[in-house]
Amino acid sequence: MTDADILDSRYSWLRLAISLLIATVGNVGMWAIVIVMPAVQAEFGLDRAEASLPYTMLMVGYALGNLLIGRMVDRFGVTLALSGTAALIAVSMALAAATPSATVLSLLHVAIGLGTAANFGPLIADVSHWFLKRRGIAVAITASGNYLSGAIWPLILSNVLADDGWRAVYLLLAVAIPAAVIPLSLLLRRRVPEAATLRSDAISRERAGSAGMSPRTLQYLLALAGIGCCMAMAMPQVHIVALCVDLGFGAMVGGQMLSLMLLGGVVSRLTSGLLADWLGGVRTLLIGSALQCVALFFYLPFDGLVSLYVVSAIFGLAQGGIVPSYAVVVREYMPGREAGRQVGFVMMSTVLGMALGGWMSGWIYDITGSYQAAFLNGIAWNFLNIAIILTILLRTRHPRAPRPALA
Repeated sequence: MTDADILDSRYSWLRLAISLLIATVGNVGMWAIVIVMPAVQAEFGLDRAEASLPYTMLMVGYALGNLLIGRMVDRFGVTLALSGTAALIAVSMALAAATPSATVLSLLHVAIGLGTAANFGPLIADVSHWFLKRRGIAVAITASGNYLSGAIWPLILSNVLADDGWRAVYLLLAVAIPAAVIPLSLLLRRRVPEAATLRSDAISRERAGSAGMSPRTLQYLLALAGIGCCMAMAMPQVHIVALCVDLGFGAMVGGQMLSLMLLGGVVSRLTSGLLADWLGGVRTLLIGSALQCVALFFYLPFDGLVSLYVVSAIFGLAQGGIVPSYAVVVREYMPGREAGRQVGFVMMSTVLGMALGGWMSGWIYDITGSYQAAFLNGIAWNFLNIAIILTILLRTRHPRAPRPALA
């Protein structure tokens, strides 16, 4: 096997499996605060917007981490980034478990988010180097680790929360994350061969030359679209537990709905990965955005227990493939040498959208006393996203560079 033939090889799939395990453990930090939000609100006597602030600060750190750690991966490789950030998460969560105030808790979530980010955009960028024909599904599988984390861990953490409180949840994670992530990251020390990078970049340059849009313009449009779609996405994901508490169903039921939503998101991400390898990233992104918008409308008339389970499952199936599609588009049109920075920049915008959307939904709730207006706000941002993606599609619909032939 030559260096160029390492792409889509047996080793590539093994590396993908390890990356998925890392992502499933390493991304739990962003879901823990969603589960404990009602308990934190009750302990510190906060309103809903204030209780949403730790999540917002986490997502700010997560956004910065996708960009900064992405650059680190480009230069030093993914192993050092994953190991160092796992240690950062452990220290930050241990301190959060002992925090005396909501303000300190919020500030610590910047560090938690920064560390957690290594397990998303930078890890996706690393995996994308090892695939060409099946890059779409490889990116989708890696991104699914984020949702698998959100589907599995809330069920575990809800029981810990009920028995021992939210501080015990954070102490558990302070031990579990580095214990799993650091040994697994050592298995990813191999760097992609130069010949494989050159082969992939040649195809990206050919495709970009026929796109009718500069890489920089495309990157900025994707970033703006990412903010719009994730402002909408944040409403159900961040507030479903709080919504269930308000309706009298309890935090555990909300955690189950979140898990169901994210399991649906895993299915959606895998499906979108297959579609991206067939239709391309831009078309797949537009399909996901349109489906998310439709799913958001279903939350407006329904607030019963069974109906919320059903709508949450529909929402997960609709929106899960959106975020990884951005990474596929970036790698289709931009060179691999800067993949960590470029994917990280666009992922940063999606995370900023989640952060703003999570906070804004709580703020609207405090003003209006319900989540109806917050859902409408999310739908409006989703329409903005659709308009931008349609613009990108119209600008890039020139004949695409031929896809690599199947071996």
